Amino acid sequence: MVRIPGGTFAMGSEEAYPEEAPVRDVAVDGFWMDATHVTNAAFAAFVDDTGYTTIAERDPDPDDYPGVDPADLVAGSAVFRSPDAPVNLREPSGWWEYVPGADWRHPLGPDSDLDGLADHPVVHVAYEDAERYAEWAGKRLPTEAEWERAARGGLDGARFVWGDEHAPDGEPMGNTWQGQFPYENKTLDGYHRTSPVGAFPANEYGLYDVAGNVWDWTADWYGAGGDRGGGAAGDAPACCTPRNPRGVTAAESVDPRDPTAVPRKVLKGGSHLCAPNYCFRYRPSARYPEPVDTSTSHVGFRCVAGGWGRDASAETSR
Repeated sequence: MVRIPGGTFAMGSEEAYPEEAPVRDVAVDGFWMDATHVTNAAFAAFVDDTGYTTIAERDPDPDDYPGVDPADLVAGSAVFRSPDAPVNLREPSGWWEYVPGADWRHPLGPDSDLDGLADHPVVHVAYEDAERYAEWAGKRLPTEAEWERAARGGLDGARFVWGDEHAPDGEPMGNTWQGQFPYENKTLDGYHRTSPVGAFPANEYGLYDVAGNVWDWTADWYGAGGDRGGGAAGDAPACCTPRNPRGVTAAESVDPRDPTAVPRKVLKGGSHLCAPNYCFRYRPSARYPEPVDTSTSHVGFRCVAGGWGRDASAETSR
């Protein structure tokens, strides 16, 4: 883990997606964060020790999905499949497939395995899975404000976690999509899917892959626009800078168009599927709502410890 200093920073952006706005000053206490995503090897150690079964490995409960044919409720997860030609970017079904038998041990489906992927981020983990791992490790998941503070690495206001230039000296700085998503991946960064943790330069705080590779779960419920990063949920009045702010309530995070009414958490960091022409979200201000029951081939997590007003001197031994 690496130490993330407490302080005030400008959270958000007004240059890209509306849910990132407004820019606001936010303060967080110092904390520790995993330098990398949790890897397949680390998650395997957790499962070996606890016998834990991830959500993707369980058959969904029909009571949670009214109106769905129970025969369709089988264990599995969403896997990215690249189409051969351009598709409607408003229809994610053009590149996502729910694959029975896909899970963290079988990232592409039941016939795949983790051979050669021990140091890659674990994927196909739903929110509960990440939370259980964090508890086992004696850690927790970061808040959205903590994650953004850490990812910025002290470069307050920069467009990317490494600065303002997209590819300094022509070098890819993270595992993202090069080409026209979702059918043309030029793989200029060397990776078609996930990459080993630490394959790209760390930010100024020593954190790897806070731009691309896989998304990170955070502990905050998703709220759009002015609801992001605190407000009434923070521990400061509206006239002051929120300190250690939180998001909205679980009920407020539900997409009103979702008949299952599953609440959503904030994802941060983007993934290897993010491209300038679609999901330009490998920037520190970017965010995405993910239903807590959902797992995919491009979402993982990292953990934090300390913070929340605890005595920083007690954390220096970590």
